This record gives sequence, C-alpha cells and structure tokens, in this order.
Amino acid sequence: MINIDDPSKVETTWPLWRLGFRPFFLGGAALAVLVIPLWLVMWYHPALLSRPFFSPVIPLWWHPHEMLFGFAMAIVAGFLLTAVQTWTNQPGLKRWPLAALFTCWLGARVLLLLPMAIPLWLPALLDTAFLLGTAARLGWSIQRVRQWRNIAFPLLLTLAAGANLLSYWALYQRDLVLAGALWQGMIGWMALLITFVGGRVVPFFTAMRLKLPKAEPLKALEWPLFAALALLAIDAAAGLLPGPLRQGLLLGAGVLQLARQARWHPLRTAKEPLLWSLHLSYLCIALTLLGLAWFDGNESATRQLTHLLAVGAIGGMCLAMIARVSLGHTGHNLYQGPWMAPAFAMILLAALVRALLPMWLPEHSVTWHWLAGTLWSAAFGLFLWHYSGILTRPRLDGRPG
Repeated sequence: MINIDDPSKVETTWPLWRLGFRPFFLGGAALAVLVIPLWLVMWYHPALLSRPFFSPVIPLWWHPHEMLFGFAMAIVAGFLLTAVQTWTNQPGLKRWPLAALFTCWLGARVLLLLPMAIPLWLPALLDTAFLLGTAARLGWSIQRVRQWRNIAFPLLLTLAAGANLLSYWALYQRDLVLAGALWQGMIGWMALLITFVGGRVVPFFTAMRLKLPKAEPLKALEWPLFAALALLAIDAAAGLLPGPLRQGLLLGAGVLQLARQARWHPLRTAKEPLLWSLHLSYLCIALTLLGLAWFDGNESATRQLTHLLAVGAIGGMCLAMIARVSLGHTGHNLYQGPWMAPAFAMILLAALVRALLPMWLPEHSVTWHWLAGTLWSAAFGLFLWHYSGILTRPRLDGRPG
C-alpha cells in the first residue's frame, strides 16, 4: 500500500497545487463572496452595469447555475478529491493536473461573466471537463483498491455533468422552464449528497470530539430516507408524482432526517462551533422538507423555503466543512484554529432571513434580500480572511498535501 503521507518526502510543489481542497475551497469561497452582491445589483440596479453585461447569458439562468455548478460544486470537488485520498490510500490529484482541472472550473466562471457574445459551447465544455475530470479521478482511485462502496460519488458527479450540459442547452434555447426544473433537481441532488456524506462525517466528528460512542447507521432509517430523497429530487426536476404522494414523501423524509440526526448528540455540541455549525446546517434539510410538506402547492412559499435549503444546508454545510477540512489537512489543531463562530452564525441567519422573512413581511422583501446577501458574503469573506494564508502555505508538520 502506498504511503501517501510520508514525512521524509520533500514536497517542492507550490502549496496551492498540493491537494484538491486548496484551490477549490479558495475559489469556491471567493465566488460565494462575489456572486450574491453582483446578482443583487443586477436584479435591483441593472443601470449600474454595462448594457452588454452577461450577454448572451440570461441573469435568471446565471444566478442559480453559478450557485450550484460554480460555488457548491467547487466545494464538493475539493472535498471529494481530498477525501478519496484518505478513503483509498491512493495519491491525490496534485500539480499540473490539479491546476488544469481548476482552470476548467475558473474558466467557465469567467466566460459566463464576459461583457460580450461568447459561444456557449465553450463554458459548457470547460464545465463538463471539470465535472467529468473530477469524477474520473475519483473513479480511478476507487477502482484501484476495489472500494465499490464509494462508487456513488463519481456516478453522482457524472449525473451532475449531464444536468449541467442540459442546462446550457436550456440557456441556448432560452427555455427557462427547463432550466428551472434542472435547478430544482440539482438542489435535491445536493440534499441527497449532504445527507449521504453528512451521515458519515457529522456523527464521527461529534463522537470523536465529545468522546462518545459513534452512532452507527440504522438501515431502517438510512435506506427509506435515501430512497425518499432520490424520488423527491427526480420529482423536483420532472414533476411526476401526484401531490398527496409528494407531500407524504416530504413529510416522511423530514421526520426520518430528524430521527437520524437525534442519534448524533446534537444538543451536546453547543460549545464547539465546528460541531454545532455542522448540526444546524444539516438540520436545515429536515426543516425545509417539513416546511415544503406543510406548504405543498403554495408556489410562493415553496420558492422561499427552497432558499432555506440552498443557503442554510448547502451554504452552511459547505462553510462548516471547508473550515474544518482546511485545518485538518494543513496540520493545524482543529479546535485551536481561527474563530469562525461569527461566520457560521451569519450564514445560518442569512438562511432564516432569506427564507422566512419574505414570507412573513413580503412588502420588505428587498430589505431581506440585501440583508441576507450581506450576511452570506460576510460569512465567506471571514473564511477568506482567516484561511487564505492557511491554504496557500505548506502544512505545519511538513508532510505532503
């Protein structure tokens, strides 16, 4: 078996290209800081932007696309490219192959912002290369050691690459109905991924820190939950389920999420920001599912509650994980790192402001949107402030990675 963490090996690669979490966490966080204010300016003050801005990209397409396939997928890729090294004991992606993969991701983001007409096949090609390249690397590491229990990850990324290509086709055809269905399906995809990964890492991190027995998965909870979330993700994109069945699945999945998380000792994490941030972000999935069940058929409420999942669960879990992984894989003490509690609190508050206040006081929606956007950008801005140096310097212990 390869020793991927040999301290005697001198690493001469620039630290940014030593492992996937470094460039993708930095890039994803920087994009998170920039795109929400840009979206709000474009939506509420378009006169401040040049006339050809976003051409030929439709802003209503750009915003959800970049939050899902730009921001969130960068964090997913950085996490998986790093985690697969630990899972399989195979060398992680580094040096020029990692730089090339990151360049594909970054190139697509830049091309979609250029104030000129661009052929849409170009960012589509770069985005596809990024997603399929990540999936291929994961698949290569997994098949080398026959670790088939993790094969779902490259398969999910391949599915995401297909959905992304279809979203570019929707943009080319100016079909925002198709694009909207894809965004809803991808939010369900993210919820399923967080449920899958969260079920591994959240109880493990909690038990390790609190010195408690780790709650082992219960098949009676796990499989019905995964099946319900998969069906809901498909239904969000295709709209195949009758209303009562969809409502029942939403309610059942929400209750299963709560029952699952209750076994992870969430109430004992209040003194550890790196723990309660994970638990509260994960809780947003259950709250969203239950809220969607309650307001099923109410399009306005559904649209607002989707942001509880997008901001609270996806954004919150991304922020909590990149803060933790960045410390752990650079040789820092996990619980003596930068004080990120304000950032974790701001992202969760942003989720509540964006999702709930427009339902309660819709006449002030503009204020709630700007407040939520400010909290979001400030949270990821704090991450960049504290972690940019950590991610661009060698490990404290001198090991590779």
